[in-house]
Amino acid sequence: MLKIGLTGGIGCGKTTVSDLFANLGVPVIDADIIARRLLLPGQETLIHIKARFPEVFNSDLLDKDKLRALVFSQPEEKAALEQIIHPRVFIAIDKEISELEAPYCILSVPLLLESNMAHKVDRVLVIDCPVEQQKKRVMKRDGHSESLISSIIATQINREQRLLKADDIIDNSNSRSELAEQVKNLHNLYVNQSKLKAKSA
Repeated sequence: MLKIGLTGGIGCGKTTVSDLFANLGVPVIDADIIARRLLLPGQETLIHIKARFPEVFNSDLLDKDKLRALVFSQPEEKAALEQIIHPRVFIAIDKEISELEAPYCILSVPLLLESNMAHKVDRVLVIDCPVEQQKKRVMKRDGHSESLISSIIATQINREQRLLKADDIIDNSNSRSELAEQVKNLHNLYVNQSKLKAKSA
């Protein structure tokens, strides 16, 4: 199966693009959804986080706002959190892939490049838009302050580096119809490439 790693900065439209692929019948595995599942009460991952970051818990409940503020203001704490979460997320992704039957799948992984996991996919698809557009979208969507959004963006690989590492790029700075057309074109490309991969296997 051809594996497409979908990534991009915060607010670039990864979920919108994932939904467009899903509407074409393509399986989408979302690392954020898996991570949220791993943070449910009783999960082993949550137990490890509480042991490392007890200050962001109210009794047994994780205060996600406190955790977010902590890790985006202290790089070493962010690295420690990622060491707990990322390996478990990728184990879960591998399990989900093993259960799929499709020409190709989309792996939506926001930190695919930052976590040096691009080798786990066949192609890297970057969803792109200008940084100022990212900020406006996230402020409207989440209500975060511009300073918090800027600090999140600063922890991610910069736009230029991300684009250099891309095999494919979707420009999400214009209309929904233009976005859908780009997705359809890539869908056709990936179906054809999955056939070539199957022949060479």
